[in-house]
Amino acid sequence: MSLLAIPFPAFDPVAIALGPLLIRWYALAYILGLVLGWRYIRRLCVHPPHPMSPEQVDDFLTWATVGVVLGGRLGYVLFYQPGHYLANPLDIFAVWKGGMAFHGGALGVIAALWLFARKNKLSFLRIGDLICAAVPIGLLLGRIANFINGELWGREAPEDLPWAMIFPTGGPVPRHPSQLYEAALEGAVLLLIMAFLWRNERLRQKPGFLAGAFLVGYGVTRSMAEFFRQPDAFLGFLAGGATMGQLLSVPMIMVGIALMVFAWRKAASKA
Repeated sequence: MSLLAIPFPAFDPVAIALGPLLIRWYALAYILGLVLGWRYIRRLCVHPPHPMSPEQVDDFLTWATVGVVLGGRLGYVLFYQPGHYLANPLDIFAVWKGGMAFHGGALGVIAALWLFARKNKLSFLRIGDLICAAVPIGLLLGRIANFINGELWGREAPEDLPWAMIFPTGGPVPRHPSQLYEAALEGAVLLLIMAFLWRNERLRQKPGFLAGAFLVGYGVTRSMAEFFRQPDAFLGFLAGGATMGQLLSVPMIMVGIALMVFAWRKAASKA
């Protein structure tokens, strides 16, 4: 064990305890992510092209919550441990044991967006642009919660890495705090990029362009962070030494590029 490695702080996994009611950091991250994202979207929606009214943003919060939770859980079940849950179907409902997948949550929100847009006769692509500007808020908070829980830690780090950590469940070797790398890349950096793009009204007038930029941005930043994250033990490294997170990000990047090209060409044809 490296003498330079930082011992992992002894965080209490329970953020708030009210008698028998226990609210864990991971649940709190989801709650705060949805609430802060909701408030942020309300600020953005007043700018042209006004994809949604503030009242419609309020209504969509419930749809987004259902999409995130159902999609995230089913994504984890189908993408990561289908064999286990097929043999133990009741475990699908044991969400307090952990197990959520962003790629599944993204599909859940996309489905919720499509249904909401159809119900309210809104542009699916325009509200997708709007929602994607706020998604990194939830990613940032979720990765911080992963760090607090001491889960999803990184690969073995060089002994001279000054911020390497010894995680409680990661053995005696110093590891990359990859949760913080992901919080910075998928959360803070991507949030700033999306805010910068949103400020450009010409881009906002190209339905689907910002949503495509988010898909590309997330796929790239997630793939980068995966080089430092230890793959799940039940999966390990997959084809070509890639991780599941990287493989799932490839179609996301491809769809994002296609969406950006489509939005740009469609806007150009109307010019």
